Amino acid sequence: MFQNISVSELKNLVNINIIDIRSVEKYNNGYIMNAINIPSDRLLINTDKYLDRNKKYYIYCQKGIQSRKICSILSVKRYNVVNVLGGYEAWVMNE
Repeated sequence: MFQNISVSELKNLVNINIIDIRSVEKYNNGYIMNAINIPSDRLLINTDKYLDRNKKYYIYCQKGIQSRKICSILSVKRYNVVNVLGGYEAWVMNE
């Protein structure tokens, strides 16, 4: 099972692995600081290429819906993932 985190809690963390699973176009229009962009389809196809089971990853999308689905899939595969509630839109609203 995966965890959830609010954007206000996320802002208090440092040195974390944060992944934006949106399209490259959406990422280029704005993203959470220090996030790397790995679109969801690419992440699911080549998970072992991008993720290490010994690390924790914070995953977000536009609104938190797609990232919740991706976190569910990845947690079944035994990856340590945390869903960012509300996604990028919540981040922008919380700035």
